Amino acid sequence: MVDGEPMADGIAAGEEARARLRAVVISLAVSVVLLAAKYQAYRLTGSTAILSDALESIVNVVAAVFGLGGIIFAGRPADRNHPYGHGKIEFFSAAFEGGLIAFAAVLIVYEVVLALLRGVDVRALDVGVSIVLGAGLVNLLLGWYLVRTGRKYASLTLVADGRHVLADFYTSAGIVIGLLLVRFTGIGWLDPLVAGVVALNLLWTGYRLVRHAAGGLLDEEDTDLLGRLLQVLQPHLSQGVIRVHHLRAIRAGRFHHVDAHLVVPEFWTVERSHELAEDLGERVMKELAAEGEMTLHTDPCHRIYCRMCDLDDCPIRREPFTGRPPLTLEEAVQPDMPRGRP
Repeated sequence: MVDGEPMADGIAAGEEARARLRAVVISLAVSVVLLAAKYQAYRLTGSTAILSDALESIVNVVAAVFGLGGIIFAGRPADRNHPYGHGKIEFFSAAFEGGLIAFAAVLIVYEVVLALLRGVDVRALDVGVSIVLGAGLVNLLLGWYLVRTGRKYASLTLVADGRHVLADFYTSAGIVIGLLLVRFTGIGWLDPLVAGVVALNLLWTGYRLVRHAAGGLLDEEDTDLLGRLLQVLQPHLSQGVIRVHHLRAIRAGRFHHVDAHLVVPEFWTVERSHELAEDLGERVMKELAAEGEMTLHTDPCHRIYCRMCDLDDCPIRREPFTGRPPLTLEEAVQPDMPRGRP
C-alpha cells in the first residue's frame, strides 16, 4: 500500500497539471474570440469606450499566451538548478500581466484625450451595446471558472488571469451603462468619460497584481499560510515537542517550503530528536494538505521550559508541569529561544 502512494501522488499531480493547462487554453481561445467581437463593435460604433474594452482584451490575449508558457514551465519538477521547483514563474507571469494592464490603461487615456480634442462621433450604439454586453457575460463565466480553478490547484497565474477577466466584465458593464446614457441623452462626451473611468480601474487592477506578485517573488511573509501552520502544529505540542520558533514558509507555485526550530528535551539522543522531527514534518504537511516539505531543526530545551513541558518521567525536570500556553504567531516566528524563563 505504501509503495502505491508515490504513484497515486504522481497521477494526482498529472491530473492537476492537465486541469491548469486546460483552463489557460480555454482562457486563450475565449479571449481571442472576444477580442475580435469587441474590435468589430468598435469599427461599427467608433466608440472610445468600446475601444478601451478592446484594448483590454488585447491584454487578455497576450496575458493568456504568457500564462500558458508560465503554467507549462511551472509544472516542471524540481531539478538540481531549481531545487524548489519552477513555481515562482507564476509570480513573474502575474507581474507581467499587471504591467500589461497598466500599459493598456495608459493607451486608453491617450485615446480619451484624442477623442476629447477631435470631438466625439458615435453611431450604431444598439449593436455595439449588444456585443459588449454579450462579451461581458462570457467574461463573467470565464473569470469565475479561472479563479475557481486557480484556487483549487494553487495557481497564481490562473487566479490573476481570472481576476483580470472579472475586471474586464465590470469594465464591460460600465461601458454598457455609459453607452446607454449616450444613447438616451445624446451627450457624446460621456463616451470618452466612461473610457477614462475604465482606465483608472485598470490602473488599480494592474497595481494590485504587480504588488501581490512582487510579494511572492521577494518571499514576503504569508500570514495566512503561517496561521494555518500554527493551527496544524498546536495539537502536536506534547510529549517531547515542547515549543516551536523561527517558523518560516515560502511558496513557489504549488510547492511550499516550511522550516522551523523545534525545542526538544536536552537529554534526548540525536537519533531520537531526528526521528521526531522527520515524523512531525511529514504529519504537518499532510494535515496542511499542501504539496511541499517541512524541515525542522532541533534545539535542546536547556531546562527553561519545564513548566510547559508535559513529558512523562523527565529525569532533569526542575519545575512541575503547570500548563502550556497557546503558541502565538508572534512567538512562533521569533528566531531565537528565550534566554531566561519563558
